Amino acid sequence: MLKSVGKNQNFLRFYSNMAQGLALKDIISRLESFAPLSYAEKWDNVGLLLEPYNQASVEKILLTNDLTERVMKEAVEKKVNMIVSYHPPIFAPMKRITQSNWKQRIVSMCLGQGIALYSPHTAWDSTLGGVNDWLASALPVKDIQPIQPLEGCGNENVGSGRIFSTKMHLDNVIKAVQNHIGLDVHVAMGVEHSGKSEIKKVALCAGSGATLLRGVKADLYITGEMSHHEVLDANHNNVSVILCNHSNSERGFLKTFQPKLDDMLNGQCEIFVAETDEDPIKTYKK
Repeated sequence: MLKSVGKNQNFLRFYSNMAQGLALKDIISRLESFAPLSYAEKWDNVGLLLEPYNQASVEKILLTNDLTERVMKEAVEKKVNMIVSYHPPIFAPMKRITQSNWKQRIVSMCLGQGIALYSPHTAWDSTLGGVNDWLASALPVKDIQPIQPLEGCGNENVGSGRIFSTKMHLDNVIKAVQNHIGLDVHVAMGVEHSGKSEIKKVALCAGSGATLLRGVKADLYITGEMSHHEVLDANHNNVSVILCNHSNSERGFLKTFQPKLDDMLNGQCEIFVAETDEDPIKTYKK
């Protein structure tokens, strides 16, 4: 009987420790061990964006691609202490925090609810095992090399975009990307391509990749969005283009990162992936 009580006490002590969560600074340290902020583009606004006064330990974390008002409502309902938003909700400077603008309302609600806000954005794009590597994993990949590695990283696997070799018919590549993101895609074929064309070299960039991909020699570009004229330019260079919609080329990474973050935090926080986070653009079929 005494042994049983002792076991129960140990279990309660273990459960109590688990429920205490982690200090915000410890979570940030572990996030940045995965993707140092030095990997982010110079123009980006990454890192801890909101730190509420007297921040309590973090027990619940919500992962989202975009922090919209719907996602903010979900965060409050789930009683999270921290939101990790891939896209930074605060980008342009704010001169006031009022209820007249949706982004200001989100900031106000985070502070009012005591919710810390962190954004990794392009640091996650560049890091090994990050968003671009997740997108590339839709296809059989060999010889991945970053396009335009960030200066000073000293690591050839760290940088913006990815370029790699594969060997598939274009029709099969399209299906593989659709299966990977779980959604339909838009396709613009190179002027000499058909569905049976063999794709040997792929260049990709999650999000908006037109600037990065322009002029890169490949059979196929995969990204979230490009303008009409940028697509035409690629096609006339006999490069096919797969467009996933901006955030659809990124969002799926969160589900693969959730268990990784759980391991990084030793299971001491409850981690959710936002259910209300979705790309604002929908593809309607006739």
